[in-house]
Amino acid sequence: MTPQAPTTQELAAKTCEPCRGGIPPMDRAMADSYLVQVPGWVLKEGPDRIERDFRFPDFVQAQAFATQVGDLCEAEGHHAEIHYGWGHCSVAFWTHKIKGLHENDFVMAAKVNGLADAPYVPASVGTPPPPYVQGA
Repeated sequence: MTPQAPTTQELAAKTCEPCRGGIPPMDRAMADSYLVQVPGWVLKEGPDRIERDFRFPDFVQAQAFATQVGDLCEAEGHHAEIHYGWGHCSVAFWTHKIKGLHENDFVMAAKVNGLADAPYVPASVGTPPPPYVQGA
C-alpha cells in the first residue's frame, strides 16, 4: 500500500531538503498520490517530472511570474525548468541527482501554485518583494 501524500497546505509549508543522491526516485504510485495535492500539474516522462502551464493576458505578467518562480527556486535551493513567452509560462520540476521525482518537487509545485493564486501587481507600483526573497 502506498503511503498518503501530505496535503497541499502541508506541502507548501515545507522547505526543500537537499537531496544528495543515492536514493531511488519516487515510484509512479507515490507520484500519483502526491499529484492530487498539486492541482494543474501533470506527470511527464523522460525523466519523470511534473509540469504545469500557466496562462497570462500578456508578456509582462508571464515574465513577472517566471521571475517570481525563479526567485522562489533560488530561495528554496531547488530549481525548475522555466519557459515563458507571450501569455504563457511553463514550469517543470524533477530532482536531477536521482533522475526522477522526490517530495521536494511537489513541495515546489505547491509553492508555485500559491504564487499563481496571488493577484498580479505590476512592478511599477513599488510593492515590497515577496517574503521568500532573501533580504526582504
